[in-house]
Amino acid sequence: MFFKQTKVFLKDTTRIEQEATLEIQERYLQENQEYLDDLFIKFMKEEGIDMPEYNILSDDGNKIVYEEVTRNAGEVEREQITTYRARIEAIRANIESENAEIVELELAIEKGEMLIEIANKKREEEQPVEVVLLSRNSPETGLRVFKTIQHYGLNISRAGFFSGGSPYKYLPAFNASLFLSADEEDIKKACQSGYAAGRVLDSKMNDDEIDDELRLAFDFDGVLVTDEAEQIYQKDGMPAFHKHETDLAETPLDPGLLGELFKKISYFQKMETRRQLKDPHYKRILNTSIVTARNAPSHERLINTIKSWGVDVNEAFFLGGIDKSRILDILHPHMFFDDQLRHLSHLKNIPAVHIPFGISNKTQ
Repeated sequence: MFFKQTKVFLKDTTRIEQEATLEIQERYLQENQEYLDDLFIKFMKEEGIDMPEYNILSDDGNKIVYEEVTRNAGEVEREQITTYRARIEAIRANIESENAEIVELELAIEKGEMLIEIANKKREEEQPVEVVLLSRNSPETGLRVFKTIQHYGLNISRAGFFSGGSPYKYLPAFNASLFLSADEEDIKKACQSGYAAGRVLDSKMNDDEIDDELRLAFDFDGVLVTDEAEQIYQKDGMPAFHKHETDLAETPLDPGLLGELFKKISYFQKMETRRQLKDPHYKRILNTSIVTARNAPSHERLINTIKSWGVDVNEAFFLGGIDKSRILDILHPHMFFDDQLRHLSHLKNIPAVHIPFGISNKTQ
């Protein structure tokens, strides 16, 4: 099955909301409190030092314990106690760091959850979309990561953990169709290497639980196709751009970084069309849209390009300078891909993905 080889990659985000971070960290520290208490006691018993049972995670408890066990200790013992206390602090810091990574994963999963849940809905035998997690976490932390995935009930069984290293170079090994991350440098490197990749911006989507449709919206130039025409516009202006596109109206543009992904998504749409022919009651799930600043007469080359690819698109909006948010607020896509941050940074309640490719990003 063609789509069996299609994978979407989700990397844990690196920018996280402070409130969520504190909430999760406090929860995990509470869960680990007993473990840390036992560990401190174990260290002290190894040296034969009696220690009253105080809550060492609290500042007051930590201070009391430290003063109590060092009051009558000799120089060597005090040095050992200081070492053990440092170990505890290091463990606490590590737990906080790991918990922050878990929060990042939770927020990242929120971005990709619709892609997994809806795209594979009622298609367990086909699984047209597979999500693989690539993380800067350590392999040891991977156990907790998979528990988080299990908590969300997501169908993610493959992952890679790189202990702080960049995962983008492993994309070909997993046959990636799309790499999503909040790490700007990773995404830039992936795009420079020719991979379909996008930086997930901070955004929220209050989705309707009974909404079974997956809506994906794409900019055209610099996203689905190369920035060939965009270079003409930025260098010579709008009249030259329209003339260039009119002269080449019958010549399809070359696919951009997300061009091949768009073709694969269209294959998925054709699967739905065949299913609908067999079952008139079947409700289509996938909806694709192109939201572009192009307008007539440059629209013709766009239409001829996607026609030459043999792809289906549900809606196309040729806005000619109208703010894209006016369409997107109504369309309410689950993801919108664009190569220009000025079209994304002000969006509300719309998951936005920046494609840092081409001339529009050389000055950003």
